[in-house]
Amino acid sequence: MKFAKQALLVTSLAFAGSAFAQTPVANAAINETEVLAAQKAWGDALVAISEANVQGGQGAAKALAEKVLDGAYGYNLGPVLFKPTLTQAPQTFRTTRAGALAYFVGGDASYPKDTGFALKGWKKVEISNAAILLAGNTATTMGNVSFTDKDGKVTVVDKTWEFKKDDAGRLRIVVHHSSLPFAAGK
Repeated sequence: MKFAKQALLVTSLAFAGSAFAQTPVANAAINETEVLAAQKAWGDALVAISEANVQGGQGAAKALAEKVLDGAYGYNLGPVLFKPTLTQAPQTFRTTRAGALAYFVGGDASYPKDTGFALKGWKKVEISNAAILLAGNTATTMGNVSFTDKDGKVTVVDKTWEFKKDDAGRLRIVVHHSSLPFAAGK
């Protein structure tokens, strides 16, 4: 009797193990390599939008910027908490895709002060993280981003990003806060 119970238990565990082995598993945990790749892709995309503007004008830059927004940001997941560097009230925050697109490439009458941050002739983007916080399906970074323009002038901004994995396993920017560093006495 004892042997039969043990055999039944082993058979049950074997069956349960095979059922679990066939169960799909989704792991939404984000790692540092993914974060660094997403940041690099963002910088490369900004340079590409600037180049598209030089080669094909604002229309070409806008078409590319739309693809970049759809691929990098989480507007498909809901509002994105986007505070660009060079915005002012009452349009400081860009929680919609249209607001982000206007910031990057201008040309939207609803955002008349936007001249297109991505159209400023950027040639290089370098990211220097002060820290990266990995927390399951989100990752938050804080540090500096240096933008080099066509004349070699470097502009440094303070930047915080939060990334979240979507259902397809792609990192999406859901928080993007950028500001010029504090300068005492100004």
